[in-house]
Amino acid sequence: MTTISDPAVMRALAHPARLALLEYLANHRDGATATQCATVVGLSPSATSYHLRALAKVGLIQEGPSRGDARERVWRATHEGYDVRNAPDAGAAEVAAETALVETFLARQNEKVRRFVALARSGPREWYDAAIVGDRTLEVTAPELTKLMAQIDELVEPFKARNRAEPPLGARMVSFQLRAVPVDE
Repeated sequence: MTTISDPAVMRALAHPARLALLEYLANHRDGATATQCATVVGLSPSATSYHLRALAKVGLIQEGPSRGDARERVWRATHEGYDVRNAPDAGAAEVAAETALVETFLARQNEKVRRFVALARSGPREWYDAAIVGDRTLEVTAPELTKLMAQIDELVEPFKARNRAEPPLGARMVSFQLRAVPVDE
């Protein structure tokens, strides 16, 4: 897991298309071309290339090995996942960049949940029953929360898309969302 604390990186990532591209590339270890990525974000290959170059400029993705056609670039994520975290004493510009990225990220995550809820009843019953949108209020110390998050990361590691070369029949991509923030202040 990589921690993003550079405001320039946060600003570069605080765009819905770039978040989608980074997520897609992080889940596909073989990488993808701009044309392949364009279908993910619903943009033209040239507009997608622009966003891919912006992500590469800040080091979030890189050019991967060619697939034999020198005209097409294959892009790969440089990190499997990331956390966003400024220093506690961050200045106004850093906080603004962090806030913009978090807001874009939350909007994307909320849209995933909305899309599922809108379509859930028309899909397979087993997925309707397995999915959850819920909340559990915990009472923990900061070290306990840190330990809990590490345990959850360890539990989900084998199920991450990039770690499953041959997923079992019936496996689907699932957005596993976990939010843990104090709410008592």
